[in-house]
Amino acid sequence: MARDEFCLACDGEGLLMDDEEWRYTCKVCGGSGLRPQEGSVYDRQSADVDAMNRYLD
Repeated sequence: MARDEFCLACDGEGLLMDDEEWRYTCKVCGGSGLRPQEGSVYDRQSADVDAMNRYLD
C-alpha cells in the first residue's frame, strides 16, 4: 500500500489517542486507516464526549 493512501489524521493506524492516552476510532477514516475516497470525511456527525471531553463510543 502506498504511503499516500494512508489516513493523515491517524497515520494509517485507524485509532487516535488523546492527551490522557485514551484510544478511540479515527473519525476521519472510520477506523480503516485509509484516506477517504473523493476527499470526504467518513463521519461528519459530532462526536459524543463526556464531561472531560473524552470521546465515547
